[in-house]
Amino acid sequence: MTERNQTALVFEGNSFKYEMENVTKLFFPLRHFAFRYDGVCPEENFVFFLMRELGGGNVRLLVQICLPAEKESGPIVCQEESVMPVGLPENQYESELARLLYAQLSQHTGIRPAWGILTGVRPVKLVQKRLAAGMDDDQIRREMTGQDLVSEGKIDLALKIAHVQHQMLQGGTSRDYSLYLSIPYCPSRCSYCSFVSQSISGKKAQELLPRYLMALIKELRVTAELAQKHQLRLRSIYLGGGTPTVLSASQLRQLTGAVKDYFLQENSSLPIEYTIEAGRPDTITPDKLEVIKGSGATRISINPQTFSDEVLRRIGRAHTAQDVIDCYHLARSMGFDDINMDLIAGLPGDDYEGFCRSLETAISLRPENITVHSLTVKRSSALYAGIEEMEDYRPVQKMMDYASSRLMEEGYDPYYLYRQKNTVGNLENVGYALPGHWGAYNIYIMEEIQNILACGGGAVSKVVKPGGLERIYNFKYPYEYLDRFSDILDRKQQLSALLADAGKEWENGIGC
Repeated sequence: MTERNQTALVFEGNSFKYEMENVTKLFFPLRHFAFRYDGVCPEENFVFFLMRELGGGNVRLLVQICLPAEKESGPIVCQEESVMPVGLPENQYESELARLLYAQLSQHTGIRPAWGILTGVRPVKLVQKRLAAGMDDDQIRREMTGQDLVSEGKIDLALKIAHVQHQMLQGGTSRDYSLYLSIPYCPSRCSYCSFVSQSISGKKAQELLPRYLMALIKELRVTAELAQKHQLRLRSIYLGGGTPTVLSASQLRQLTGAVKDYFLQENSSLPIEYTIEAGRPDTITPDKLEVIKGSGATRISINPQTFSDEVLRRIGRAHTAQDVIDCYHLARSMGFDDINMDLIAGLPGDDYEGFCRSLETAISLRPENITVHSLTVKRSSALYAGIEEMEDYRPVQKMMDYASSRLMEEGYDPYYLYRQKNTVGNLENVGYALPGHWGAYNIYIMEEIQNILACGGGAVSKVVKPGGLERIYNFKYPYEYLDRFSDILDRKQQLSALLADAGKEWENGIGC
């Protein structure tokens, strides 16, 4: 017998672990899974996936379920099967098993995840591929409804984003790149956070930060030389984290000065989007904003997450909603004309009405960008430890639907979308912007269509090659980044080799 919160996923004649686990997680997002490939089911708490060839050129597909349901409802016991011809591609059998599973769990839980059986993080990429293959919007809509079980509302959203991105991506080349810089420190760690960022309040973190900054600047210099060697064209810069404004004004000036010397002067004739995450209002001061303004940055983020003081307290933030509003007005008074604000739907202690009030407050401020995230509960976050089973995510879906309709009603275009593993209800994160203020870097990184040269702890460089993507990872934590900095520089040489190979492939006509 399996443990109370552990479900056995049992396979016979197939090993479609990834897709079946992720579809099951749509309905039971925090349940643990064990995997068996011998077709032997425990007495209870299992989902069984059968794929067996029959006589007459057919394959039998079966999903059998025996699961304890959430809350006080009774157990889920059911099965469904279908028959398909022999010889189809494996992914067609996998998709059919996913549809059978989705249909049964949806029927017995009353939950219908709006993205259907799409469990990947980039659904807009699927739309882009279908558009590139010559399908029109109506054909895509029919396929996503019938094949992927996606709701009409999510199809509308994905299509709108795909068409906005098409406008944004005109004129790009295989030699374009964006620069990412990581400051993996925050003033405190939010309860939902799963990033590698560390609290700056500790003595060790404060001691490491100056050394980290010096190493990062050295890595930036090496990266700039690499970009020049391969004749790459800089399109955007993103200074993120963490919270970059945990740096003092002088440290921020030192870092942004290096960016200006190594990158902006070299590309002074190009229009370059340059985003700096100002993030937390408890780290923002007038002198830091002056440094950012003088750095050449074109875009900043001031992120409330919520405008409820009680919810801010519950997630571990030491500032108020009014602090966010005051910082926003300060930035406006200093001439910042492209500001992003983040909100999160589904935070602990928040509800539908509270989220709507936060959204309306953000809209009333009229920032150029509003990004709406669904809560993601990852095992490395403090929030995960306090949750035994996820609450019904349908209120969060309602929040996301409200945000979408209200923001578009107010003239904001949805322009990028992605999902994360363990996001509540398999929901999405969506960036909305007033026309002309779409954040290019967000599109480049989420759709994986541009080279990313990344510096700092936890940063990931990406090289786009015909038909694929190659990644080079930096060490995650500041102490590890510093202790093994020689390895970081060696990996920059690996990155250079990847760029050289990719350049040859594009020039040889493998790609465009």
